[in-house]
Amino acid sequence: MTNLPNILTLSRIALVPPFIGLFYVPGEAAAWITFGLFTLAAVTDFFDGWLARRLNQISEFGRILDPIADKLIVAAALVMLAVQYDAPVIPVVAILCRELLIAGLREGLAGRLTLPVSRLGKWKTVSQMTAIALLLIAPAFSALSAPLGLAGEALLWLAAVLTWLSAVFYIRAVAQQWAGLQRPEA
Repeated sequence: MTNLPNILTLSRIALVPPFIGLFYVPGEAAAWITFGLFTLAAVTDFFDGWLARRLNQISEFGRILDPIADKLIVAAALVMLAVQYDAPVIPVVAILCRELLIAGLREGLAGRLTLPVSRLGKWKTVSQMTAIALLLIAPAFSALSAPLGLAGEALLWLAAVLTWLSAVFYIRAVAQQWAGLQRPEA
């Protein structure tokens, strides 16, 4: 449990409370710090999985906690952006609903089916993280705030589409595996 990938995952969870608290601090400095904390979380998301595979330190603890850590920081950021900065609510809700659906599905199927993360799932994550990062940093740039905000919103809509596309493929893969488990032996 105390290997480096798991420590990175736990650190991502530990970043959530200060990240949320800083949304209520006015000024450019707070925008930079929330952006920095979110970027740090995104980087640890990449490195915990990469290191776990590279160092052969994949654990059940990490397998369970990593997606939870991801969902916590992304959900916190999306909700805070929608509340504080009027980020578009439809893609925020779409992303959150998909994440809850797939998390519940994974939990319900734990131990029976395993599905690796798809390339589309990785693009979904990259688009979500980039959109959130742009929306977080936009208020810190008075001259570029509008273009950065628009770019972040466009990416957020793209992330919502990719999020649901990846969900469809994930559910289809689960259904195919489940059908294979249900076939009677000849």
